[in-house]
Amino acid sequence: MKKIINLLLIITVVLSAFAFTNPKKEKVAIKESTILWKGKKVIGSSHSGTIDLKEGYFEIEDDLFVGGEFVIDMKSIAVTDLENENYKLKLEKHLKNSDFFDVNKFPTATLIINGVGQLTKERNYEVHGTLTIKGISNPIVFNISSEDRTATAHLDIDRSKFNVKYNSKSFFKNLGDKAIADIFELNITLKY
Repeated sequence: MKKIINLLLIITVVLSAFAFTNPKKEKVAIKESTILWKGKKVIGSSHSGTIDLKEGYFEIEDDLFVGGEFVIDMKSIAVTDLENENYKLKLEKHLKNSDFFDVNKFPTATLIINGVGQLTKERNYEVHGTLTIKGISNPIVFNISSEDRTATAHLDIDRSKFNVKYNSKSFFKNLGDKAIADIFELNITLKY
């Protein structure tokens, strides 16, 4: 009887070790990945550009996403839709200044994946995470899909939740056609 109990105890310990394996971390290939942004006025024009990922990884378990963490280089904000170099540089400087993202004080933003739910069998996921911009953290939910070691996502981010006030109707009244929409878009492609 003692031998059976000892054998069961050993089997339980071995099975427990397998049950609590750590997820595998897959680093993102920074140079092959892209983040495209787009911001709009409430009425009228829009601007678009890129921003670089500084570092990041996905946590993968049983070939499925279970988590991850990503650091965005806010100093890399670039405008790609303006051909005039002076206007391009002026807008980039404006976006980096304290009235927008204050990149000297907050050089990075982070996205931490807290939970993932699989939407379909085709490797589409609903992601629950925490986004931090300008030192302010807020929950975010978005969808991500993965195929051939490439993950893609579209995020709509409300800048007013991160104290990005410039020409926002959430903070100022009577802006008229000078108002800039609070929602800006990120289209993300990550190779891993």
